[in-house]
Amino acid sequence: MPLNPYLVFNGNTREVVQFYVEVFGLEQPNIMTFGSMPDNPEYPRPPEVDDLVMHTYLNIAGSSLMFSDNYPGMPFQQGNNFSLAYVVKDEDAIRHAYHKLKEGGKVEMELQATPWSGCYGSLIDKYGIHWQFSLEGES
Repeated sequence: MPLNPYLVFNGNTREVVQFYVEVFGLEQPNIMTFGSMPDNPEYPRPPEVDDLVMHTYLNIAGSSLMFSDNYPGMPFQQGNNFSLAYVVKDEDAIRHAYHKLKEGGKVEMELQATPWSGCYGSLIDKYGIHWQFSLEGES
């Protein structure tokens, strides 16, 4: 599976995705919102994020383009609002790449089970590239 670009927008992801759906003549995608995730009492979710897009993707000419809204309070800068998503079926490959890329970098989320993946994590490598890792088929 190829690397997938992951674009983050500041609250207007639905509008962006709808625009690309119309431009490329695509079907409406499934959209997962922050509010659709289970509540975690350790990290209470403010109500204003419930309708924001947590994840969706479009298949454009054979490539997946992934999208999310920026979570309020997280740093956002237009132009740096992307990451590379490494989504594979091999958990060992995920763990190997994650541990190599975190050397000299900054861990954002340790590898862990989430509601959408049996093995998910994210980091910024020593060159400033944001990476997401997810076990394919574990949603």
